[in-house]
Amino acid sequence: MNDSIPERTAGSTAQSVRESAWEYAPAPERTPVEIADRYGLFIDGEFRSPRSRRWFETVNPATGEALTKVASGNDKDIEDAVASARQALPAWSRIGGQERAKYLFRIARRIQERARELSVLETMDGGKPIKESRDIDIPLAARHFFYHAGWADKLKWAFAGATPKPVGVCGQIIPWNFPLLMAAWKIAPALACGNTCVLKPAETTPLTALRLAEIFEEVGLPPGVVNIVTGAGRTGQHLAAHDGIDKLAFTGSTEVGRRIAEAAAVGDRRLTLELGGKSPHIIFADAALDQAIEGIVNGIWFNQGHVCCAGSRLFVEESIHEEVVRRLEHRMASLRVGDPLDKNTDIGAINNPDQLEKISSYVEKGQAEGAQLHKVNNQNLPAKGLWYRPCFLTGVQPSHVIARDEIFGPVLAVMTFRTPEEALKRANNSPYGLAAGVWTDKGARIFEMAKRLEAGVIWCNTYNQFDAASPFGGIKESGFGREGGRHGLRAYVRL
Repeated sequence: MNDSIPERTAGSTAQSVRESAWEYAPAPERTPVEIADRYGLFIDGEFRSPRSRRWFETVNPATGEALTKVASGNDKDIEDAVASARQALPAWSRIGGQERAKYLFRIARRIQERARELSVLETMDGGKPIKESRDIDIPLAARHFFYHAGWADKLKWAFAGATPKPVGVCGQIIPWNFPLLMAAWKIAPALACGNTCVLKPAETTPLTALRLAEIFEEVGLPPGVVNIVTGAGRTGQHLAAHDGIDKLAFTGSTEVGRRIAEAAAVGDRRLTLELGGKSPHIIFADAALDQAIEGIVNGIWFNQGHVCCAGSRLFVEESIHEEVVRRLEHRMASLRVGDPLDKNTDIGAINNPDQLEKISSYVEKGQAEGAQLHKVNNQNLPAKGLWYRPCFLTGVQPSHVIARDEIFGPVLAVMTFRTPEEALKRANNSPYGLAAGVWTDKGARIFEMAKRLEAGVIWCNTYNQFDAASPFGGIKESGFGREGGRHGLRAYVRL
């Protein structure tokens, strides 16, 4: 740390107070990570070159430098992967839950053993802060494999009075915001229930999924049980439309989810969708404000708003609006934006240029519609990479585009309400219904609000708390089906 403290002057702003406080010296994560020159597709238990003979670069968004080249799969590669999964299905489903549990347990333990390596790789490939990858993403990924290892030999108790059978070959398409965790969400329950998988990671963040394939090799997972085909959106379209898929799981935008649903509607195929969101926070005047502010920061700024359930709409009881704005400004000024591999960093890089442009355009539209921008974090940003400072807008009206559309960035829209009824109407006035947060000291009010909020997941006096035993999913245009918990198993069995 720097021991010299600059002299403070009267009337200093929140920014000058931040500058006069202790400054953290850089604390880069030094765990070595080996990255090969190129990575092939993982099909039938081995890495192979793509039939397309095409490769693409995956880039570190914090530096703009290419990390490696990754295979770009085409329709023939998808055909090979599905055929491999189909061939492996009978043996995998017959070995019994106890044996499947052993494999899942080994995978979980190996993720724990390689946790530092996976965390650094996740941060380099995706741009999120290392403390988020290290403390949240990777441990949760291991937890999902541990949890579903426990269910693998107990499925008949999960569905009392019914005999569960595997669905078959599962196609799984995941986004770039939680690459390894989303892979675990999809793969672990599928394998526990005796299914085989074809996974398509996001084009911009494929590396931890491919490192997970190495773990499958290390634990001796039978060839073809999990196949991983990398590529752009076209590769995902081939997988979604393949008639050899018995069950399709997709996490991503609502727009793409609609197209996935259309493709999956052909034939007898199961489908679960976890799509976009415009999740609300509701803060009442009796709430513990420090706790609520931290929950809001955790819900929208610490993860750069790159969580589909990010609390991007904030409804504040009118009497405390000015106080909440003051505290948000103060807290926002203290957030550290910069090198994601620095353990002091709170907010990392934006994942890709298209997303950065989208975030900027939405903030400009919000100001054009009359909202007031609050962006007091003025620290120097790295010269290279993709960055956007956390911000929030006040004076937002329900008709404003920033109050309606999913931005998927560190941008918060602040609005007010006078009565609980008004708060409910405003919060539910959205085509989305993924998550919501309620902040109040009254238990009766919590239950009343939770009962009437139109959202699949509702947090009370907390936010963004996840557990493998708890189901997650949305309603309305945020999708259908659940992932995690006993509810999440249902999509992977036939009763």
